[in-house]
Amino acid sequence: MRTRQARLRPVHLAAGLSLFAVTLLAGVLVGSAGLPVGGVLKALLDRVPFVHVDSGLGVIDENVLFELRMPRALMAAMVGGMLALAGAGYQGVFRNPLADPYLLGAAGGAGVGATVVIALVPGDPGFGVPLAAFVGAIFGVFLSYALGRTAGRGNAATLVLAGVAVSSFLAAVQTFVQQMKTEELQRIFAWILGGVGSADWHQLGLVAPYSLVSTVVLLAHGRLLDVLSVGDEEAASLGLSAPRVRLVVLAAASLATACAVAVSGLIGFVGIVVPHAVRRLAGGSYRIVLPLSLLGGAAFLEVADLVARTVIKPGELPLGVVTAFVGGPFFVAVLRASRRQVDT
Repeated sequence: MRTRQARLRPVHLAAGLSLFAVTLLAGVLVGSAGLPVGGVLKALLDRVPFVHVDSGLGVIDENVLFELRMPRALMAAMVGGMLALAGAGYQGVFRNPLADPYLLGAAGGAGVGATVVIALVPGDPGFGVPLAAFVGAIFGVFLSYALGRTAGRGNAATLVLAGVAVSSFLAAVQTFVQQMKTEELQRIFAWILGGVGSADWHQLGLVAPYSLVSTVVLLAHGRLLDVLSVGDEEAASLGLSAPRVRLVVLAAASLATACAVAVSGLIGFVGIVVPHAVRRLAGGSYRIVLPLSLLGGAAFLEVADLVARTVIKPGELPLGVVTAFVGGPFFVAVLRASRRQVDT
């Protein structure tokens, strides 16, 4: 019970915030056009209300900083934070270390919903993409959970297999929609490959309210997820409604997944890698795992985006490819560890 009663220590929070700040600054500084560190810091400080600092940057450099670099860096941070936070939330709901937005069908369902809107709605669909992605994410998770419960009482291996099956089915649906709307293939494929290269302030404004709501709800349920981790009967004896908590957390985690998928495409493994790293380093209480996963996910995807845009200059790797290189071996390690725990 000690880890479940643990609180977020200031040193862990400071480390998470520092890591996030450093990676965010790196995301702003790194690019084909070199920007001076001092000038960037002064330009950022100049945007603080009631603070006026001469950055020394020219008009072109300021446009590069605030119209290209900043939206991309903030979008990478938001997407990574939402995926990691959603992964931690799903793991708490299902009490399963392998639960992940990508593996549970949430990302696949969100992908189908977003693809349908992109293919069928002419012009800029606006809020329609995140809304359709949310509905699709809920549908994908529901299918995976229902199939896992029916086939094998919801154990870890069965849930993963159910998620893979549902994701494959949703991928087939997505392909069908693409073939029906071949004139939109370029837009759809650009979205599916995953990335934040086209991020702008308009996109950030569209998904920011969804991200804020899901973040607040999930962080507020950290203590309740700790209670759920000891079992439904003990939770009920403490006056906690386990079904209600699961429903709220499931909806919030799916909303977080939908926010990320709607603007970045399908990016896997963030929801497994980051929460497990946080548990290893800081402890297993969800009051610790949830906030540090948010910060760690933002930092992780910021670094992944830096790799994606620098490793094959002047080209750019899809962001999902970079996370898969890290997440694939990590997932195998987590699966092996889970099987050893079941065997013992």
